[in-house]
Amino acid sequence: MKIDELSLARQLDLVFKELDNELSGLDSGVVFVQIRNNVIGKFGIRHNPIAGRDGQMDVEEGGLNETQRTSFRAMALETLKFKRNWTHGEISYDFTVRQGMILVDATMESNYNMASLMIRYPRTNTYKDSDMESTS
Repeated sequence: MKIDELSLARQLDLVFKELDNELSGLDSGVVFVQIRNNVIGKFGIRHNPIAGRDGQMDVEEGGLNETQRTSFRAMALETLKFKRNWTHGEISYDFTVRQGMILVDATMESNYNMASLMIRYPRTNTYKDSDMESTS
């Protein structure tokens, strides 16, 4: 089966399965997925492995437990319900653990390309009412 034959939800589920081990060592960061033609291409995690506080640098210890990782994956899949009418872009999931609970903020970024719009819309003279001519 080809990746473009899988639903976006199934692809996202596979992403979280692939990142599961890495997430088990992190308690904050940003999971990102880049989407083109409703197919996930590049994905990964952005995080700061060293945190500074009061002039001291501490290495991050711990990470998401199995329940938190399962909850995170479920919340990420739920956000797909808010994706509307775009096929290219990026979804970022900013996560952190506070008082033992995982908190997730999702950001969706849609991308469009002017070249593809020029194919769909015929060229017309936008400036008909004036003496100016279109430069395209």
